[in-house]
Amino acid sequence: MSRQIIHAHFALPPAPAPELYEQLLALASNITPRVQALPPDSAHLDVTGALRYWNRSTKDLCDLLRIRTLALTGIATTCAAAPNRMLASMAAAVTPPGHVTVLVEHEVTAWLRPRPVAALYGVGPATAATLTKHGLHTIGDLADAPVPALIRLFGTATGRALHTHAHGHDPRPVQAQPVPKSLSREHAFPADCLDPTEHRRALLGLAHQIGAHLRDDDQAAGSLTLTCRYADRTTTTRTRALNEPTNHTSPLTATAYDLYDRLGLQRARVRAIALRAEGLRPAAEAVQQLAFGPDDDRARAIEAVTDRARARFGPGAIKPATLAGPARAGRGQGRAERAPWRPHSVPPLTEASKEPAAA
Repeated sequence: MSRQIIHAHFALPPAPAPELYEQLLALASNITPRVQALPPDSAHLDVTGALRYWNRSTKDLCDLLRIRTLALTGIATTCAAAPNRMLASMAAAVTPPGHVTVLVEHEVTAWLRPRPVAALYGVGPATAATLTKHGLHTIGDLADAPVPALIRLFGTATGRALHTHAHGHDPRPVQAQPVPKSLSREHAFPADCLDPTEHRRALLGLAHQIGAHLRDDDQAAGSLTLTCRYADRTTTTRTRALNEPTNHTSPLTATAYDLYDRLGLQRARVRAIALRAEGLRPAAEAVQQLAFGPDDDRARAIEAVTDRARARFGPGAIKPATLAGPARAGRGQGRAERAPWRPHSVPPLTEASKEPAAA
């Protein structure tokens, strides 16, 4: 019997309480003990052994999870089941919210081959652009490509991985483990956004929010994860370990910008950007690398002043000018027009005014 993996995506509200996600994972663990958390809003469930225990089909277990999460927490859940984690995640990406998709083993090839190569696990915008440049537009094209050609384009490890994934294989097991300590923030654009300047502006705001929250809780992050969600509901995720655990906004922002630049987005219709700080630990345990020069000390002194202002006047008391609002107005816009200067007019003398005033 092939493995049966369920990818569950929970429709969490903006800025949910951390205990809500843990409660949803606990509900999933009541169905099968093999649950792997995928923060901030998803999980993988290996229900291969649970099918016999519950005496139900895979779709029945998906429906059971959806009903329990909706009844007990009010959260709608989207489920997709497949023989491995990669296929389950890909199926979940094209499943309508709140619905169920079950991909059986003999349907995998027919379902996978016509899909665009950008939908394959591990293929980001830069890799997809390279593949389409060489005429590999679908996953079927990639599966038929010779492995030596892929190795020449992407290197040995990546080339072989792309070939394996294009044939629908993914050996990764579902690893039951505690929820890693993390902190995430997400920015949803009001409309699909193609402007890289707005993408970076959103990243700056997310980095400031995460840095302020970490400092308020006396915690430091060991790594940063960037997730971009596009108009077709696909996502790209990149993770980078920080040079040193930190809760300061400047290194968080620099790392977020670097992760974004490495995505190589070109006219991508981005619907939302999420930033997650992982590997949290007490700030007292973080080791700070000594820096030569006053720039670092000056930035941290300004940051301390900003934190005190936030504590007294609210979170929006002090922020970078880029986050203060829309672009600055041009000359003569956004301010009252100043009337041109004219000399004061003096009324002409009349006959009455020429007469001396009465004593």
